Amino acid sequence: MIQYIKNSLLVLTVLAGNSILAQYTDAINSNRPGESQSAFSVGQTVLQAETGVYGISQEHVLLGTETKGVGGQLVLRYGAFFEQLEFNVDLKYQFDQYKTALGTENRNDFKRITLGAKYLIYDPYKNYEEKINILSWKANHRFKWRQFIPAVGVYAGANLNFNSVYYSSLENTFSPKLAVITQNQFSGGYVLVMNFIADKIATDFNSYGYILTMTKGFNDKWSGFLEHQGIISDAYTDYNLRAGAAYLIKDNIQIDASIGGNFKDTPSIFDAGIGLSWRFDKNYKPILIRSGKEGKDKEKDKKKEKKERKDKVETIEVEKP
Repeated sequence: MIQYIKNSLLVLTVLAGNSILAQYTDAINSNRPGESQSAFSVGQTVLQAETGVYGISQEHVLLGTETKGVGGQLVLRYGAFFEQLEFNVDLKYQFDQYKTALGTENRNDFKRITLGAKYLIYDPYKNYEEKINILSWKANHRFKWRQFIPAVGVYAGANLNFNSVYYSSLENTFSPKLAVITQNQFSGGYVLVMNFIADKIATDFNSYGYILTMTKGFNDKWSGFLEHQGIISDAYTDYNLRAGAAYLIKDNIQIDASIGGNFKDTPSIFDAGIGLSWRFDKNYKPILIRSGKEGKDKEKDKKKEKKERKDKVETIEVEKP
């Protein structure tokens, strides 16, 4: 009897999951505290703010320079027009002290101003209906190859540089940024996000890179992550590792903390930060996306209803005196 109840609950859960497959989730889905972005948008009409503060320390052994400072970051995300589409702005401002053999300079300016848009082009679970075996719990929990098929999103943005002290004087005011994003939902609460990035395209400071982020949900409140980032360009190449955790205070509020660093001394980098993500979703209206079978059944019902109305009309016309 207990096994039957378990199987029945499982069937209800899966059917509910197949009925609604939208970008929006019950609890906030933030890109913090890592640097990668997920393949999914926040949901149409949803506004989300992801902000944080950090401290950073850098030393360059060859140039004999040292940088210590603090900064703040704000990312605003908004879903518009389509459930799969998101517009965002990424701002990072830093205050630091830059030491060289010639002296010390106090600096503050924008390290990043990026405007962009993201669109989910493929979701492996959209219009997919998983077959349920109501007699076997083991069959329903067997290994599934579909989890290795990722959701895929694309991103296009623009970097803006208003003579920031953190940019070379030769850098462009405007430069394009493109990215391909993949996301896998693995069993056991694991999520793998991969970003493949081409930055400052068609300029003398173009770079290519990747970010690999593995997140693990421990329970309804806590999650942790590990992240590896690679940056490759003629001017600068580096590989960074980050780790951290996030805690869900409410369905629309999350706090986080992280640390990170690299593996070289030209320069060596260490940073640590804390942050908060908040979502405003009062205007969101759930979007029903039926599975393939449900869509076909609905179409059949429409055709059947139409035929019955037609037959009824013909019968009435025949019975007229």
